[in-house]
Amino acid sequence: MAEKRISLSVPMDGFLISEHVELAREAERLGYTDAWSYEVDGTDCFAPLAVIGASTDLRVGTAIANVYTRGPATLAQCALGVAEAAPGRFVLGIGTGSQPIVEMWNGGTFYRPLTRVREMVAFLRQALAGERVMFEGKTFSVNGFRLSRPAPAPIPIQVAALRENMLRLAGEVADGCIINWLSAEDVRKSVGVVREAAKAAGRDPASVEITARLMMVIDPVTQEADLFARRHINGYLNVPVYKEFHRWLGRGPALQAMWDAWDAGDRRGAVAAIPAHTVDEVIVRGTPAERREHVERYLDAGVDTAFLMFLTGETDPQRKREVILQAMREMAPR
Repeated sequence: MAEKRISLSVPMDGFLISEHVELAREAERLGYTDAWSYEVDGTDCFAPLAVIGASTDLRVGTAIANVYTRGPATLAQCALGVAEAAPGRFVLGIGTGSQPIVEMWNGGTFYRPLTRVREMVAFLRQALAGERVMFEGKTFSVNGFRLSRPAPAPIPIQVAALRENMLRLAGEVADGCIINWLSAEDVRKSVGVVREAAKAAGRDPASVEITARLMMVIDPVTQEADLFARRHINGYLNVPVYKEFHRWLGRGPALQAMWDAWDAGDRRGAVAAIPAHTVDEVIVRGTPAERREHVERYLDAGVDTAFLMFLTGETDPQRKREVILQAMREMAPR
């Protein structure tokens, strides 16, 4: 993709889904191109996009819809719903999530993730094209499902990837690759794997879009804001899939003390053990100008679409809304 896109991560903290109609309309006026949703422990990933897609001309995408927590047919139906709300502007981003989400919260089994994603892409290609699907895979089978009406336009499928095998899969079979929790310098390594795999599969490497959720702490850099950023890092990079991802990136020596403290139950020690340079690498923070410059480094390193996730340690609900709205305006492309 030649065009670089600055987008929003939604839903934005502190705002109801219904309030995203006006938020998205303002974002569109400010020059944002897309809204990309996430699904962890708040709303589902499809509802915000249906609201935004129906009320603006923004492109909307899931980052991600989990391939374990919905059955194949249900996932196709959810995609069709948003595709009708945003005809020609919906991207279905899928991924495995993590063991806590799949196993501890949803009673599933985090089993053969690479195979699961590959099979889900194959099924969705057929189902979203309106075909009657007979599919026998190693992680699921589908017998005779067909959507009762076709999608209004083709639905691109992106795959969320951390390490080499999933990055390679994205390059082989997907329209894009979703990355997160990495530095601008790390992007080059990840993108290189995707592009190389696409080329080996006989595809145009440049046709595979690279999208990235960037974690942005929007509070002024203070000791309290630094602690907030470190706690956010702890919450993610101690999850097994992210731990192995950062080992693959070469950050193992820098983060080993954090992992050791965390495994020993020393949460305070884990927070303190994160090197300052690591916080600066994986979290976008500072003045608005410094944040914009950091985002540009991601784009220069190979990200095509950056969606900004505004994080604040502000606890007062009204003040939190004001701070996030201010950040949306400060980081606007226009």
